[in-house]
Amino acid sequence: MSPHAGARAGETVCGADVFCVHEACGGCRYRDISYAEQLAVKGGAFRRALEDKGIVPEELLEIAGSPRLIAYRNKMDYTFGDEFKGGPLTLGMHRRKSFMSVITTDRCRLVDRDFNRVLTGTLSFAADRGYTAYNKKSHVGLLRNLVVRKGVRTGQLLINLVTSSQGDVDGPAFAREVCSLVQESRVVGVLHCVNDNPADFVRAEDRRLLCGDDHYFEEIMGLTFKVSAFSFFQTNVEASERLYETALSWIPDPAEKTVFDLYCGAGTVTQAAAARGAGLAVGVELVPEAVAAATENAALNGLANCRFIEGDVLTVLDRLVEKPDVIILDPPRAGVHPKALRKIVDCRAKTVVYISCNPNSLADNLAFMRDSYSVKRVRAFDNFPFTAHTEAVALLESV
Repeated sequence: MSPHAGARAGETVCGADVFCVHEACGGCRYRDISYAEQLAVKGGAFRRALEDKGIVPEELLEIAGSPRLIAYRNKMDYTFGDEFKGGPLTLGMHRRKSFMSVITTDRCRLVDRDFNRVLTGTLSFAADRGYTAYNKKSHVGLLRNLVVRKGVRTGQLLINLVTSSQGDVDGPAFAREVCSLVQESRVVGVLHCVNDNPADFVRAEDRRLLCGDDHYFEEIMGLTFKVSAFSFFQTNVEASERLYETALSWIPDPAEKTVFDLYCGAGTVTQAAAARGAGLAVGVELVPEAVAAATENAALNGLANCRFIEGDVLTVLDRLVEKPDVIILDPPRAGVHPKALRKIVDCRAKTVVYISCNPNSLADNLAFMRDSYSVKRVRAFDNFPFTAHTEAVALLESV
């Protein structure tokens, strides 16, 4: 075992130590500096993003580091390709600042060793059979992506091979091969999905279950979630749990209150709010698959005091009869569109808890709301060590 295989925040994992052998991979921007330096860089950038928009919280807490620094990712979307034109088949991540070049990242430190084993075995399986990679410019070729997902708390592994329809794959042999490689997890399903859409995005036009189930289970905040091959779920479970627990703990006296969770995704926070005694928790999400998954998981967790609505926040708010005491926002990286943000402000909820994955869009949205809400408390979270991404929670109260 690597001496840093389970490293926690505060332990040395880089600096004099070589953090990762994949120097050209574009995944880890901060691979060469200590974790303390990473937190200083990210915390400073977050503070400047707020200052640039004139946001002065009453309380700006220190950035929270990730509970785990190594092997924290529970999902990887790998790409087939080549490192140079005409080169041998590769499988992994894009070379830094390159659309076409793919590096085989078989010793990545952000995932556990079973991910690397599955990647290595899949690449060998494909190369031995002469399968070709799908070319993103010519749109010719067979192999597109390998998606590996894991339930961290359950140890369940779901493997998904994504190809075009331009050839045949020996699915049963592939399933046997990858299942034989896994040592520390338990494979609960292997899928083969066909995607002929020219866009460079993992999706499925046809799904073929090679063995097991098309989903796995994860546990977070005392709840159980069924996660399918294409469902959204938090990538770093331990860090996300701490972020969400913080967000929920900042809601004053949540018992019996009506909570709107806007841009709720798979409804993780919605259900956690319901489980903590909210009178009613309403999740709103644009993606139909996410709403269906959230509804199913709420039933799985026995939560009768929450429901989910499919649609754009901009239009759904006009249809809701209930008035929120609390609004939770967890928008995509672009933040909340000004038109939707105006309607959110007009709801006149006393408390708003904003969960953000982009400091700049958070600052923009807080500036938009400053006439109606005061920023009481903000904290940044580093949920993705060695990358440039920073998340945050902000507590707002009506003025």
